Amino acid sequence: MSWFRELVGVAMAGLSARKVRTMLIMLGPVLGAAGIVAAVGLNESAKGDVRETLERLGTNLIVVNADGTFTAGQAPTLPEDASDRARNVSTVERVAGVTEIAGFQVLPSEGGRDFFQTVPVPLLSSDLGLLAVLDSVMKHGRFINESDETNGLRVAVLGEDLADDYQYLAGETRTVSIDGLPYAVVGVMERVDLVQELDTAVIIPKSSAEDDFDVEQKPTTLYVRATDDAVDSTADALPVAVNLGGAESVSVVVPSDLLEAQGAVDTTLRNVLFLMGGLALLVGGVGIANVMSISVIQRSGEIGIRRALGHTRSTIALQFVLEALFVGVLGGAVGVGAGIAVIFIVSAILGWVATMNGPLFAVAGAMALVVSVVAGLYPASKAARLEPLETLRLG
Repeated sequence: MSWFRELVGVAMAGLSARKVRTMLIMLGPVLGAAGIVAAVGLNESAKGDVRETLERLGTNLIVVNADGTFTAGQAPTLPEDASDRARNVSTVERVAGVTEIAGFQVLPSEGGRDFFQTVPVPLLSSDLGLLAVLDSVMKHGRFINESDETNGLRVAVLGEDLADDYQYLAGETRTVSIDGLPYAVVGVMERVDLVQELDTAVIIPKSSAEDDFDVEQKPTTLYVRATDDAVDSTADALPVAVNLGGAESVSVVVPSDLLEAQGAVDTTLRNVLFLMGGLALLVGGVGIANVMSISVIQRSGEIGIRRALGHTRSTIALQFVLEALFVGVLGGAVGVGAGIAVIFIVSAILGWVATMNGPLFAVAGAMALVVSVVAGLYPASKAARLEPLETLRLG
């Protein structure tokens, strides 16, 4: 085995003696491996945030909407006792009704009133248990409570995006104008990823909505939490339970289904990205073959001397194959490392959940190695065919 260790040393010396050339040879497998890891890894990381959201919020939220057309400035409604009807479904755990109040203008008490006059803001009244059903929390302040309902207080809760638009500051005394009536802002609700329409809404007590705007307390939407193992069956049962053969039309949506569909890794896109990385590796392989072929000519004197000293053709060929092997190993490792770095950096910038795929790293590294070795076979064969006297002609 001493001859093999000697050969390894010669191959390593050949690469280290020509650092710039070695770096150019390595560029192909580095870019190819990095491209495969980064492209596929970023595709998965972009969906990691969605998967984390589903784990945090659960997949058992069901939204029941009154279906139909708007009439007389009022959104279509569900029966007044729709929440109780929904609770009669045995697999329903929690229910909260929301009523959309149409036809009233919501404006900030100060700053930008002219701008917001052209921006419709959803105005809602809701059951007190809405936060519990949504598994949401308050970012600032509090939600509407029983005292607000009992006393008909003019208080309001803002969605987080709307609070940002209104430039609301935590703890400040602020009102919003609803059809010219001042409502005190008592809290800001954190973003609800599964029900994003609440992020730009204003929520007021039912009693205030009824007193000030003569709104019937018929819900337009129900938010329902079902048992985890019965979401689909509950979604199928709710339209019948809520409608009970009445004239109201009911539609049911499971928000997590839409989110899961959005978060599902697009197999076609993933394959395209993988093939693009593979193409980069093939181009890099052509580069390796070209540069090493030129290297054979430039090192013809070295090859001739070694042939004159008794080294066989196979020994010369093996030396160049080993050089290509080392380039593949080092280039693949550097490329995988660069790809991982890109995943972490881009995920941190965009707020994604960085997703690491160990098997993908192994495949990318192995592909870089195989392409490098295959690309090195032709230069190795070319070097092995050189005769000592021919090397004198080549210089």
